[in-house]
Amino acid sequence: MSPTALKRRNALFLMFFLPGLGISSWVTRTPDVRDLVDASTAQMGLILFGLSIGSMIGILGSGALVARWGTRAVIGAGIVCVAVGVAVIGAGAALGSGPIVAFGLGLFGLGMGGAEVAMNVEGADVERAVGRSVMPLMHGFFSLGTVIGAVAGMLLTAASFPVVWHLVVVAAIVLSVLFIAIRDIPAGYGRRAGGTGEVAAPRAAVWKDPRLLLVGGIILALAMAEGTANDWLPLVMVDGHGFDAALGSAIYAVFAAAMTLGRFVGGWFVDRFGRAAVLACSALFGAVGLAVVIFVDSQIAAAAAVVLWGIGTSLGFPVAMSAAGDSGDHSETAARVSFAATIGYVAFLVGPPVLGLLGEHFGLRIAMIFVLVLVTVAMFLAPAARTQAERESVRG
Repeated sequence: MSPTALKRRNALFLMFFLPGLGISSWVTRTPDVRDLVDASTAQMGLILFGLSIGSMIGILGSGALVARWGTRAVIGAGIVCVAVGVAVIGAGAALGSGPIVAFGLGLFGLGMGGAEVAMNVEGADVERAVGRSVMPLMHGFFSLGTVIGAVAGMLLTAASFPVVWHLVVVAAIVLSVLFIAIRDIPAGYGRRAGGTGEVAAPRAAVWKDPRLLLVGGIILALAMAEGTANDWLPLVMVDGHGFDAALGSAIYAVFAAAMTLGRFVGGWFVDRFGRAAVLACSALFGAVGLAVVIFVDSQIAAAAAVVLWGIGTSLGFPVAMSAAGDSGDHSETAARVSFAATIGYVAFLVGPPVLGLLGEHFGLRIAMIFVLVLVTVAMFLAPAARTQAERESVRG
């Protein structure tokens, strides 16, 4: 690996780490923020909606911004929004203002949604340059950021450390790391010739590519499975399997640890066995884990199955991103990864609320059958993720 590629890869590790640190720092202080702004459950739902709105704007606008300015500019601007958003959340809590907290969440979502699409575009090119799978490890640093932020948040909460100063310190850390690392990401990658930001023609082309649409189906299914766990797993354990709230949260921590482990070791398996085989096995593990959680009335079995669920979903998004990046001509990498990433992040945001509506009518465990079906279908879509060499080997 050349020194330039090594620096670029390491810079992306840090860029993925920062949003994970930011989001877990905010999430661990959610009860304190709720109390400081004196919000009811319904009012907190409206405040949290700011995150969804900001994220959707960032996700849907990122492709055009990358085409106009390149990945480095979009990543940099996005991470700045993440840092400012975290600080504004803290300030809003200190002032007892729900609207300010909602605005901070909107800034955070805008930055994270836009930056992560651009980081996946950049990451796909780095992976192509180094010639081996590094995208799972990049996403592993996001998961590592969430773990470190969550542990720090729990300790500071236990020490009754003020929310505003906690989040301001996190914002300062994010900005400091960004300032150091962004210089190793080259300017201009992903920018379309002429810098017009006109992406309609390339987007029309990728929509017509059957292989990319199949890869998008894999991303949709496994991102839905990951998002479901992030939003609903503790409640599934509490309401569906009778765990108390503390154990329900602990089981979610097990899921997060399994995902982090899967992403840190998954690159070796991809290089050894190929993307298609790894995605098929990942979907199988995820489906088995989900099936046990849904259909088996055993707390021990459900808790153990969460490990399979976490490992099964850990590689789906990053490995499928790699497949999207080299599913066509190199000149279209940015457009293809942006398209695929948008599918994934929309699944993260839209899927869990849909599951909530189904759960309201049928119960959460039964509602999760919808996710199980999607993950099962993903197993059969996995061959679409083969590399060119793998496809030629199959034909030969």
